[in-house]
Amino acid sequence: MAVSGGGETHDGGPAGALPFGAPGGASPRDALGVYAISVAAELVGMGQQNIRLYERKGLLTPDRTDGGTRRYSEADLATLRRIGMLLNEGLNLAGVKLVLELEAANRGLEADNRGLVEDNRGLRADNRGLRKDLKRARGGE
Repeated sequence: MAVSGGGETHDGGPAGALPFGAPGGASPRDALGVYAISVAAELVGMGQQNIRLYERKGLLTPDRTDGGTRRYSEADLATLRRIGMLLNEGLNLAGVKLVLELEAANRGLEADNRGLVEDNRGLRADNRGLRKDLKRARGGE
């Protein structure tokens, strides 16, 4: 499951383009891999080996340079911070992965719901217009 990199979406599965742990409203710039693993580890307060383990477990997939060097984005850092929070709450890595997947799926459903709300508004407006047209056509009943 891909979480980031190579033009893939950050949640790697269900609808949505945010990383597992990212809050809504992330910008495309947040997906740009710019940090080396040493910098990412320092920024999130984790060991580099832990970050590599999370990658092996499929919790995130950082961008890579042509030479194969990992590059972490702001979105990846948000995911790493979320992983840390979940681990501190007592979840194991399998539980963390499940929570991250469910959160990503939930973000996708929320986005779908927002679209349906907008569609519904449009349909209601159309329906009001059609009712007015019908009333006029019937002679103002």
